[in-house]
Amino acid sequence: MSMNTRLKTTPLHGWHISAGANMADFGGFDMPLWYDTGVKNEHLTVLTSAGIFDTSHMACISVTGVGTFELINYCFTRDITPLQPGRCVYGAFLTMEGHCIDDAIVYKFSDSSFMVCVNAGMGAAIARHLDANKKGLDVTIEDLSEKIAKMDIQGINSARILSRVLRNPEKVFDRMPYFSFKGNFNEPVFGNSDVQLLDGTPVLLSRSGYTGEFGFEIFLAPGAIVKLWKDTLAAGDGFGIAACGLGARDSLRAGACLPLSHQDIGPWKFTNHPWEFALPYTKDKTAFTKPFLGAEALSAESGDAFTYPFVGESLRKVSPGDHTQVTDETGNILGKVLTCATDMGITWHNNKIVSINSANRPPDLKIKGISCGFVKVSRPLDPGMKLTFKEGKRTITATIVTDIRPDRTARKKLDNFI
Repeated sequence: MSMNTRLKTTPLHGWHISAGANMADFGGFDMPLWYDTGVKNEHLTVLTSAGIFDTSHMACISVTGVGTFELINYCFTRDITPLQPGRCVYGAFLTMEGHCIDDAIVYKFSDSSFMVCVNAGMGAAIARHLDANKKGLDVTIEDLSEKIAKMDIQGINSARILSRVLRNPEKVFDRMPYFSFKGNFNEPVFGNSDVQLLDGTPVLLSRSGYTGEFGFEIFLAPGAIVKLWKDTLAAGDGFGIAACGLGARDSLRAGACLPLSHQDIGPWKFTNHPWEFALPYTKDKTAFTKPFLGAEALSAESGDAFTYPFVGESLRKVSPGDHTQVTDETGNILGKVLTCATDMGITWHNNKIVSINSANRPPDLKIKGISCGFVKVSRPLDPGMKLTFKEGKRTITATIVTDIRPDRTARKKLDNFI
């Protein structure tokens, strides 16, 4: 168990310690990797019921003023012109060289009020980045990192469980599509939110997450999160809810084909990867729909780095990094493994990947789990291509794919889960 007092902690740190969590440094925070349930069970619980995650290590930034739209639309890769109040969108902040500083979700409250949610320890960096590029615009930028706490609930029973801790859940869940949110953003933070817990605590509720599964992210005052965490566990007891650590969060996001910032995306050009939906391409992908910071670098020839998802043949995996070689079938070294995790909710069946949630899977099919992740290579590869990963004496075979865990629930209508 980590006892490093130099690490930052979230308001739930005491609960994690009392629950016997295996703790470790993540982004400068002492965070739970897993509880006594174990990563496998935590992962599967999210796929079959619901799990909660402490995500207060993430950072939020308030951006307000008449120049806010112009500033964010220039600094952020996504074109936020069509973004309506109450909606949020995923994208990235790039350098002039087109390298990723961090990925983020941008929340729109009004034309002059936005919130940016970034990764652990990145609040100050992105706030400085925005400030350096506002160039006379009337914009106020505030790092809210210590003013906001956050927890996620992910899985098919998320809404059913939240309905037991929210006031007026029917109203809250009415017309709430994927990547929408409800709750007002006022001073003090969330002070006048029209989404409240049963005890009147104001929250911002976002229908989003980092698992690929149906669920929500909940923003609230730091002093209120321990009670919400405990109340949610109590409300979900009959559903088999589980507290989940960063181990399950990592394996779930890998299976959902989602990148980890500073590992799968980072100081190289933000292109030639599975997340090009985060770039403002025209329909024919020949140009961008808007100018943005880093666009010129991305528009230039950039054929030296290509990122692809892969799936292994079994649970066996390798360590990411330069010490693991990625070779083709003739032994040519192509690049390196960025992420290699195990999605415990999938297996191979008749040369296809099947999920524990696949409606057409044979009822007696044993879901064994498969290693998966991302590779960065020096040339384009086709789906179905076989690769070999070599780490010392360990060798595994992997297949390039276009997606990993099928039948994910994140985008399904909320009505399916009430």
